[in-house]
Amino acid sequence: MKIIDLHSHWGTARGYPLRRKETLELQKRNWNSTPSYMTEAEMAEYFVAQNVQTVLDFGFSKFASLSELRELHDYAFEVQRRYPEAILGHWVHTDPSLGEAALDELVRCIELAPRFIGLAVNGSGGAPASDASYEPLYQLCIQRNIPVLIFIGTTNQGSGLPGGGGVLLDHCHPRHLDAVAARFPDLQIVAGRPAWPWQAEANAVLIHKKNVWYELHGWSPKYHTPELKYEITHRLKDRVMFGADYPLLSYERLVGDWHNEGYDNETLERVFHRNAEAFLRSMGREAWI
Repeated sequence: MKIIDLHSHWGTARGYPLRRKETLELQKRNWNSTPSYMTEAEMAEYFVAQNVQTVLDFGFSKFASLSELRELHDYAFEVQRRYPEAILGHWVHTDPSLGEAALDELVRCIELAPRFIGLAVNGSGGAPASDASYEPLYQLCIQRNIPVLIFIGTTNQGSGLPGGGGVLLDHCHPRHLDAVAARFPDLQIVAGRPAWPWQAEANAVLIHKKNVWYELHGWSPKYHTPELKYEITHRLKDRVMFGADYPLLSYERLVGDWHNEGYDNETLERVFHRNAEAFLRSMGREAWI
């Protein structure tokens, strides 16, 4: 079945999401997988073999300097141009504390991006999505008609390290998603990740706020909470989209687990690609499909 993956990472050495020795050592515990690297060509071939088009996120780039960020984005777009059948687009991070430089880099990315482009906002290790410093970036996204990915729920970033690596889990509480969605009703938002331990709160935000969609990267569906599993076939059936978190989780494992949950083919088609297609059409972005 065709898959549009709304959130994964890079499997290459340059783009691999885990950068430090201590976090690489925790990959087995946190994701039940082991670190390995592919070339750009091998990564693209893997996506094609799995019938996947994916939106990639470096993740670690939110901590990069502006010069490093520009180099990473240029690398991302160059690889995408070489493998357009595999890479649909990118979520990019720009640190709002950089002020005008953050806006300039997002504009540059919008103008250079071959297809899908969106802003990623992850409160892990930084300000929560509701922080006023993001407002200029949100206004730019509205003006340019690009979506924002807001991460919710607990994170494996810092998990297992002393003090959780300084990460405040509360910065990804769904209350921040709710505040942004209410403050910016013209902003197209994708909530990222299952929201444990606040899944009921996240469901309430998604049901209440029409401008919020949902992708479920980072978790096998067998670990979704009962309230999330229920809403996937009920009130959120038209807004839940597939997210993988490759290379931390493989498509073989995730697709098998989705089938093993007993969802019918219509539900799987919605999750795997039809809802993502509807999301892109809702923004007038049919050319991105």
